[in-house]
Amino acid sequence: MTSIQRVTHDPDWYEPYHISLAVRANGLIFVSGQAGIDETGRTVGTGDVEAQARKAFANLGTVLGEAGATLADVVKVTIMVTDMRSLDVVIKLRGEYFADPYPADTLLQVAGLAQPDWLIEIDAIALDPAAAR
Repeated sequence: MTSIQRVTHDPDWYEPYHISLAVRANGLIFVSGQAGIDETGRTVGTGDVEAQARKAFANLGTVLGEAGATLADVVKVTIMVTDMRSLDVVIKLRGEYFADPYPADTLLQVAGLAQPDWLIEIDAIALDPAAAR
């Protein structure tokens, strides 16, 4: 029988939208897309893709931390940007936030994200360290 467990944070910036920050299932942690928003849901660095990306990676780390994991446990990441001219920033930050062996990655340009001022969103799948115990 599969057990699904919600991962949350206080405050949970996605609670008003009926979205789990992450869920654990079968030894994996599935993290919802993280954007450049603060804990109140306010967009940071409006118009600044690097500031938003840094906050999105920080939010990803926070959610993983609530699950007892770290960015080093990430095996797959999907990065969505609204402008592919952000590629250099994305490549630079992947090198800062992830280490070899780097996670599998999908990078794509989208017409828009959930909020019109969001420039980047990152979701991830990570190994659940608790499942290895």
